[in-house]
Amino acid sequence: MSEPAIFFSDVNERQGGFLRRAMLMGGLTSAGILALGARLGQLQLVQTGRYQTMSAENQFNFRLVPPPRGRILDRNGVVLAGNRPSFRLLVVRDETKDLDATLDAVEKLVPETANRRRSMIRDINQSPRFAPVPVANDLTWEEFARVNLHVSELPGVMADMNEARFYPFGGAFAHVIGYVAKVSDKDVARAKEGGKSPDAILFHPGFRIGKQGIEKALDEDLRGVPGGQKVEVDARGRVVGEDPEGSRPAVPGKEVVLTLDADVQNRALEVFGEESGAAVVMDIRTGDLLCLMSAPAFDANLFVGGVPSKVYRALADYERKPLLDKALSGTFPPGSTFKTMTGLAALQAGIDPKRRVHCSGGWSFGGRTFRCWKKGGHGSQDLHDAIKNSCDTYFYTMSLEIGPDRLAEVAKAFGLGDTFDIGISGQKKGIVPSTAWKKEYFKKASNPDARRWWPGETPSYAIGQGALAVNPLQLCVMTARLANTKKAVVPRLIKSIGGVEQPSGAAVPDLPFPHEHLEIVRGGMAAVANDVTGTAYRASQLGLGPIQMAGKTGTAQARNYRAGESRKNFADWNYRDHAWFVAFAPYDDPRYAISLLIQHAPHGGAADAAPRAREIMKVVLLKDPEIRKRIEQPYVEPAAPVDSGAPQDEPDSFIGSEPAAPAPQGTPQGTPQGTPT
Repeated sequence: MSEPAIFFSDVNERQGGFLRRAMLMGGLTSAGILALGARLGQLQLVQTGRYQTMSAENQFNFRLVPPPRGRILDRNGVVLAGNRPSFRLLVVRDETKDLDATLDAVEKLVPETANRRRSMIRDINQSPRFAPVPVANDLTWEEFARVNLHVSELPGVMADMNEARFYPFGGAFAHVIGYVAKVSDKDVARAKEGGKSPDAILFHPGFRIGKQGIEKALDEDLRGVPGGQKVEVDARGRVVGEDPEGSRPAVPGKEVVLTLDADVQNRALEVFGEESGAAVVMDIRTGDLLCLMSAPAFDANLFVGGVPSKVYRALADYERKPLLDKALSGTFPPGSTFKTMTGLAALQAGIDPKRRVHCSGGWSFGGRTFRCWKKGGHGSQDLHDAIKNSCDTYFYTMSLEIGPDRLAEVAKAFGLGDTFDIGISGQKKGIVPSTAWKKEYFKKASNPDARRWWPGETPSYAIGQGALAVNPLQLCVMTARLANTKKAVVPRLIKSIGGVEQPSGAAVPDLPFPHEHLEIVRGGMAAVANDVTGTAYRASQLGLGPIQMAGKTGTAQARNYRAGESRKNFADWNYRDHAWFVAFAPYDDPRYAISLLIQHAPHGGAADAAPRAREIMKVVLLKDPEIRKRIEQPYVEPAAPVDSGAPQDEPDSFIGSEPAAPAPQGTPQGTPQGTPT
């Protein structure tokens, strides 16, 4: 079958059709050429600047440079947290041919990386393209040289030197200074709160953020401003050159000065040895904290590069809790140190300080026997004698006349049950019980009697036991206010940020107590440390000429005791009593206050806590130029007092026949359980 064809009957008609098609095609071609020419003109003449900029952006790239973190110094300019040079090994994922093979080669050069392979792969995969990811920090010189020798054989592997966070004193300041570590997903999510856009530096593989203490609280001040490194890249994003003139230097973080004294803090950790507890020293005139130490501690340097899980687990599981800041977060019954508050509450209640109470070794009330720590009793006692000898019977007797609400009122006026704005978090308020507190605490109890304050609960409260729980910082504030006798001074930890002085702790209202009442209590504390029959006489002698210390010991129960059970059971560390000592010096011109806790101490307040507090206080006093001048003046040593052989410790009493009462549920971590009520 033949193909169909178009036949023109007229030759002119065929020629006309061809011309029309040719003109149409020519017109379309001309229009296309004109449009293309117009577009080329627009690109080359009108938008030339825009595309030159885009071309430059493709050719050059800015890479964030983490800034040097701001230093943290003590009151004398000693570096507590700084930066040091560190060799590190980096891997660029998109420049490696085979990541697994590359990591195998890295393990041969730096064997320690084998234990962190999983975390290394995670970090590399989460990093931006062509971003160098640190896979090993703090290389030795030998490791650094070995890597550089073979780096040409390993595409995507490089070694350089950067700055790493460094804590010169290791554990002495670990809790208060804190540490830095890698940015976590939680940190990024926290930065996005409130619709904010997180800082780009948070996604830099080598950037570190504050995780605890001052490092966390002042992270934005210490962080600084990131810099930018202008580099030339190829079409795949690989660096082929650098433009130093186009780079922007990083701005270091602000310098933070604390009120702490490195010598005092280090001495505190030293005298604790292997014991667990805390020590706080405060200038009663300004509120400056010279020492805020918790023991045992941990080396904050371990956390900078990432602490191994086995090491962290060992720290977390150790019964003496080195990761817990006991100075702020640990709450404990204050024991006999609270008798200073009970004595002041008695004076406020109108009780005559000369009124005498006979102590025969115990006190009966409600069919129960409340024992005094001295088995044979103290004999006739007034308020001064009761504080000096730490006589439980005296305070038992007065407690019913004082009542729990007046005890709570006085305690709160001296800082117990309170938190202070010292710039770091983690403080526990503890418990200062009262009738209103108990009613609120047990409001859901099915038995309405549980919400009622019973008279039998007050005697234990009066000697610093029961539901009462405080932290060492609160007891130091209490002692500082007693020593000051006028101002309700508050603690200050941060002295300056970036050269800007922070408010003093002395700009506070006056204490709402008569001066003569405070002097009576202070006199009893002076007798504790300087009267030969005082409970801490032997442990409180400073040996600094005319400089004397006033204080109060305390041995607080960590659990209930059954009738007839001995308190001298040292086999189980968790069953031992806590040892306290609070003091201020010099007594005639008070300047410094201290509170010291030994958790589950072998013996008690006078034997364990007071000698350690004395050694710390001596360092504080000897560093004060005015006090040192007083010490160096000619001094005639008085005749040595005759030791009467009085006991030098005063374990706080317990209720002999009272059944053990369960501790309130939800007590803060560190609070001893089963305290008598």
